[in-house]
Amino acid sequence: MEMTIDVSKSGLKFSCIVQGMMRLNQWNFRKKELEEFVQKCIDLGVTTFDHADIYGNHTCEAIFGTILKDNPSLRNKIQIVTKCGIMLKNEKFPRRVQHYNTRKEHILEAVDQSLKNFNTDYIDLLLIHRPDPFMNPEEIAEAFYQLNKAGKVLYFGVSNFTIQQFKTLQSKMNPNLVTNQIEISPYNLEHFQNDNIYFLMEKNINPMAWSPLAGGKLFNINDEKGKRITNALKEVAKDFNTESLDTIVYAWLLNHPVGIIPISGSGKIERLKNAVDALEIKMDPEQWYIIYEAALGRRVP
Repeated sequence: MEMTIDVSKSGLKFSCIVQGMMRLNQWNFRKKELEEFVQKCIDLGVTTFDHADIYGNHTCEAIFGTILKDNPSLRNKIQIVTKCGIMLKNEKFPRRVQHYNTRKEHILEAVDQSLKNFNTDYIDLLLIHRPDPFMNPEEIAEAFYQLNKAGKVLYFGVSNFTIQQFKTLQSKMNPNLVTNQIEISPYNLEHFQNDNIYFLMEKNINPMAWSPLAGGKLFNINDEKGKRITNALKEVAKDFNTESLDTIVYAWLLNHPVGIIPISGSGKIERLKNAVDALEIKMDPEQWYIIYEAALGRRVP
């Protein structure tokens, strides 16, 4: 069972399953419990952790950083992904409007803050969190260049970008962007339908998949689409003698030739193990299409 992937053949080594930390502030882990959770992830072969500066209203990075401060040796065992560019509007940040900021100065400041939060001197992968209609690709490229030259960020990518948005930023970049973190699940086929998957495949870019379980919608028996997909998952699960529908969903993603890197967002180690188990499953086209057609709600032509 291969547990690591060379992301987009760039030299960046990630675990094939990534542990998402968006809800870390809701898991109510004590520091020792968080360290134990991270160690259990590592023991399962999951060494890559996905963050963003805004997660938990700007608290999750710093919560994670407490264990790296107390146990610096953990840093060499893991890879940290984080994102920047979203400017929240709420009680903590009483801005006139929520907006995006991908100016060079903000990116540089955001990374410095993330490094401080994490108690580390480098980030493995930095993503622009959302496409910015006001972005200047040359400014972003210059910020990325400076961060890489300083050793603060090793690799760069984007999140939620369309094909043209990706190509526009990439046109100013050297080296290449290594991923686009997008929503992919049997419930959400958007990036199959807008050709993003095929573009990424053409460019040999591994997409990271957020919300692979569609936030629970896959298993919502009150939703007709969710009901169809759940039934299809159960049918395919019988072929592999498993009752874990989570595992079948992750296998559906992992078996696609584009090389999807799914992000598990649960704070329960059992759910992460279900994702890791999917690495053992090899689907044939018929099994894959049973789930795909359930998601479409019709037969393919």
